[in-house]
Amino acid sequence: MTKLDLRHLRRETRTALELAVVAMAPSDLIVRLATCAGLLEAVGELPPESPAVLALVPDLSERTRAALAAWATWQAVHEAKA
Repeated sequence: MTKLDLRHLRRETRTALELAVVAMAPSDLIVRLATCAGLLEAVGELPPESPAVLALVPDLSERTRAALAAWATWQAVHEAKA
């Protein structure tokens, strides 16, 4: 995953987090998004080839995509009710 990919994923996650907070999504979903956003922020500050980035990014990417998918599902269900 490139640094640009990480930047886009971080931006998408932060936006989802903000929307989830405003929408009063379940706290476990908010915590998942916040955790991913924070880790993406930290990883983005490190050199791309650093051991920490290489170790964290594969799992972090999967966890972030899962959290974003959970948010999209929750949002779709709750928008349909509105």
